[in-house]
Amino acid sequence: MCSDYNRLMRAVLWRSSFLLIVWLAALAFAGGQGTKAASTAGTVERALGLAESGHCTEALPQLKRAIRQTADHDLKKRIGLDGLHCAMTRDVPYESLEFLAVLTHDYPHDPDVLYAATHAFSDLSMRTSQDLARDAPFSFQVHELNAEALEIQGKWEEAAAEYRKILDINPMLPGVHARLGRAYLSKPQPSPEDVAKAKKAFEEEIEIDPRNAGAEYVLGQLAADSGDSSGSIQHFTKATKLDSNFSEAFLGLGTSLNSAKRFVDAIPALETYEKMAPDSPTGHYQLAVAYSGAGRKADANREAALQRQASEALEAVKRKAATALEKQTSTETQPAEQK
Repeated sequence: MCSDYNRLMRAVLWRSSFLLIVWLAALAFAGGQGTKAASTAGTVERALGLAESGHCTEALPQLKRAIRQTADHDLKKRIGLDGLHCAMTRDVPYESLEFLAVLTHDYPHDPDVLYAATHAFSDLSMRTSQDLARDAPFSFQVHELNAEALEIQGKWEEAAAEYRKILDINPMLPGVHARLGRAYLSKPQPSPEDVAKAKKAFEEEIEIDPRNAGAEYVLGQLAADSGDSSGSIQHFTKATKLDSNFSEAFLGLGTSLNSAKRFVDAIPALETYEKMAPDSPTGHYQLAVAYSGAGRKADANREAALQRQASEALEAVKRKAATALEKQTSTETQPAEQK
């Protein structure tokens, strides 16, 4: 019996010792984890301190590691913005891309992030364009950048001149004839000569790129404007076949078919457009015309009602925008003491 008692006590002592060892190990692990977490947090704070005190060269490598490892939402944003600022101000702009990737993914609607990203992308664009001008000053891409900048300024004739220079370098380059045509048509009041030159440019674009739905669409619109319903139907039809998501091409096709009194043929194109743009007053109006011409009076009445509703909704949005703009302008022009 004594022997049984001794065996029982040894078992109890062994179990107690085992539990004690497990408990001590758990404490040690938790302490290690806490120490590691504290160490990581300390490293991040030191990196942020370096960045915010202007020591970006030392801070950047640590911030690049930290932004991928930090789970805290607010802290990650701070790391990203500091890293982005350091990269852009220390003349290593391409190191900003890693921070931009995280910020724009994790904070897509944050105004601080959007503001910083706007400036960063603008700076990257400017630097890259300067690299292009320096490294390939006689390339057609330089002329293309110049033309795009001139278009933004509304200098359409100067932009057209740049596109013509590109065509002198490579007359078979896809897309350039279309851009040249767009420059001619974008003038405030294009002359008949401008329209003729634009038409020729878009026709040449199609010869180079027969799958250019945009060029077909513009040719369709030019034909419609000149009263050539047959030509407009042909070009709009091609545009819809080349790009089944080209909503305006379906509207143009349906409108041209209505003009040609081909109401039944117009209905499928206009119904397709209406599915893509259900709030368009023009779409409802043209579909009402097509239904009416096809003898579908009830459908025509429904579309006419939808057209009125869409027009009223659009006018309400315009009034709201105008009121907001008026208030903003009024606030900006108030004397400082009244604000």
